[in-house]
Amino acid sequence: MEKETKDMEAVQLPENAFRELKEGEKYEPVMSSNKVYPEVNSWSVIWGILMAVLFSAAAAYLGLKVGQVFEAAIPIAIIAVGASTAAKRRNALGENVIIQSIGACSGAVVAGAIFTLPAIYILQAKYPEMTTSFFKIFMASALGGVLGILFLIPFRKYFVSDMHGKYPFPEATATTQVLMSGAKGGDQAKPLLLSGLVGGLYDFIVASLGWWNENFTSRVVGWGTELADKAKLVFKVNTGAAVLGLGYIVGLKYALYICFGSIAVWWLIVPGMSLLFHDQVLNQWDPSITLTVGAMDPETIFRSYARSIGIGGIAMAGIIGIIRSWGIIRDAVGLEARELKGKGGNIDDVQRTQRDISFKIIAIGSIVVLLLTFIFFWTGVMQGNILFAVVGILLVTVIAFLFTTVAANAIAIVGSNPVSGMTLMTLIFASVVMVAVGLKGSAGMLAALIMGGVVCTALSMSGSFITDLKIGYWLGTTPKKQESWKFLGTLVSAATVGGVMILLNETYGFASGSLAAPQANAMAAVIDPLMNGVGAPWILYGIGAALAIILTLCKVPALAFALGMFIPLELNVPLVVGGAINWWVTSRSKDEEVNKQRGERGTLIASGFIAGGALMGVISALLKFAGFEVWLSDMKLAVSPTWLTSVASQVCSLIAYICLITFFIRATRKK
Repeated sequence: MEKETKDMEAVQLPENAFRELKEGEKYEPVMSSNKVYPEVNSWSVIWGILMAVLFSAAAAYLGLKVGQVFEAAIPIAIIAVGASTAAKRRNALGENVIIQSIGACSGAVVAGAIFTLPAIYILQAKYPEMTTSFFKIFMASALGGVLGILFLIPFRKYFVSDMHGKYPFPEATATTQVLMSGAKGGDQAKPLLLSGLVGGLYDFIVASLGWWNENFTSRVVGWGTELADKAKLVFKVNTGAAVLGLGYIVGLKYALYICFGSIAVWWLIVPGMSLLFHDQVLNQWDPSITLTVGAMDPETIFRSYARSIGIGGIAMAGIIGIIRSWGIIRDAVGLEARELKGKGGNIDDVQRTQRDISFKIIAIGSIVVLLLTFIFFWTGVMQGNILFAVVGILLVTVIAFLFTTVAANAIAIVGSNPVSGMTLMTLIFASVVMVAVGLKGSAGMLAALIMGGVVCTALSMSGSFITDLKIGYWLGTTPKKQESWKFLGTLVSAATVGGVMILLNETYGFASGSLAAPQANAMAAVIDPLMNGVGAPWILYGIGAALAIILTLCKVPALAFALGMFIPLELNVPLVVGGAINWWVTSRSKDEEVNKQRGERGTLIASGFIAGGALMGVISALLKFAGFEVWLSDMKLAVSPTWLTSVASQVCSLIAYICLITFFIRATRKK
């Protein structure tokens, strides 16, 4: 083993790791495909399970209490590197990938669960007959997570290998750099560690101390406020380090497509709706709306109406993507069918770094899990009605399978999974269909939310898992091992989330308002009228769908544009800033080799910003939950919350942002 892994002492990502391969060129991962390295053992599995439990509990707790959902992959990678370094484990790169892969199930399962299932408790205040249990929450999360894994595996090769260099994979890039820092050690890891410290401290000051505002907006001047109030035009940019780093890795091209989508919604559709429907109360889709469109601020118009156009755009862009990749889907299903008949090749003949779980196992496993889901629906959710159960399982299977590629695409492009938008569309579609077959009222709401929980977790898992598999591809781990142990992480995370959710409901009560649960509240608000005969905003969805078709015909990436329409403006503008920095640092020198070195160093710095921001985001949320804000204020470290409403706080944020950008650019020029 020592001879086989001797080359691990001086590891380096290949120079073609982040670019498209030339004709006949092949990518060789950090860990050679011809050698065997430590991956799955008691160390990596135990640490992976601990991370899954810890971060499932933390993410569920904070996501529901504070309203912040954080990605767990990067903090887990940091802990894995720290633990292996402290234990002085040799050649721990493969082990750390497995720890991260098992532990990262937490973020995927949590997002799937807390976006939908708390809505059951919220609606119980109005419909006491709606009941749920730990078993139902666990089953919805576990079955959805397992389906997401099984449905994604056939597409692994396409996303991580065939499309190498075509997608930026921002979160996977940052996590890979963190894992590599542990393998490199010494001076090679310094740029990542320094930028992680700078980015983490910067974001901590904003989130916990409030020394300057998180966002800079056009309301900083009087005419900007008047423009927002009267014309509904507003400009916003999040000045955080993590989002800036994300933009650098996404690159200018995709960042512009995403931002153009955001501009179309915020600067055309929002003001246009105010102009056209200024004195009207458009509450036919949401009876809780009492204000006229003209009386709303731009943010409320976006949340109430314009965002639905983005949801329609994402759904249609997803359908177009499915149609375009139908050959890939067909080939993947055909390969499964052939292996199921015993006509597949010998898996032992496949190169280690390209070895997946046998498609025969995937096919049989998918059938078994879908059968278990059907039985769960029939006996535990659909009141023993076999027609309802059949319709439910068909909806879940088709939507989860087809939109698996959409979730993976979104993560590959921007590092953000629009799972809440796709789940909202799933809930609306499921509600309409279930009402049509006779299941309505509170029973229909419970059924639709459980179905939504399964789909949401499946899509969340597939998006998260493609990140893990891309990390493994870059570093050279065995996909089969990642895939096999991902199931364990999913079950552990599902059990943890179920327990935390019940504990939180009994302690606070989701319907009390003490818990933020923003996504679940949105799901409850949408599904209640649908199951009681009120329609959905089909016109808005249709506009988004039509726009996606037009963009596709014009050869503009519809999914990237639609993501921009769905994600808030302040999170899209910094992507362009980061992308512009990428373009700037890689084009200033006449020497292409210098530009290339600066670009690679920029990727390290951006990864550090993302990693530091992610870790400090968790710490900041924990401090808020534990009540440390009062202590920080008493110690004169944190400023008064009223400061953040002042113009001066936004001016300070702009100054700090310029300083951060300057540091970024100057750091790329250091040798």
